[in-house]
Amino acid sequence: QVQLVESGGGLVQAGSSLRLSCAASERTFSNYAMGWFRQAPGKEREFVAVISWGGKTTHYADSVKGRFTISRDNAKNTVYLQMNSLKPEDTAVYYCTADPLFSTQVRRGTYWGKGTLVTVSS
Repeated sequence: QVQLVESGGGLVQAGSSLRLSCAASERTFSNYAMGWFRQAPGKEREFVAVISWGGKTTHYADSVKGRFTISRDNAKNTVYLQMNSLKPEDTAVYYCTADPLFSTQVRRGTYWGKGTLVTVSS
């Protein structure tokens, strides 16, 4: 069982930056691809970004490409999401995921954190 704890959310103005962090309990952290999903009010949960086990491969949703950067530090069991040029439509609860597979989909084998709220005001 992998436990994930997100942090770094908050209220910011459009155009600002935030960095989300996700700390994992699992000592075999490097065995998991790590990802971020988000869910805006009244909308379905959607994929944001994913990073491979060693950190060499990443993939982003088109809506965040060029603005968000996912990274990981396997020595610290932590994954990050650097969010720049934030827009009001980025407002959502952001969830960290751990998955043995490199996936952009919600799967039965995915572990989830409880989420952190990001609110971007216009």
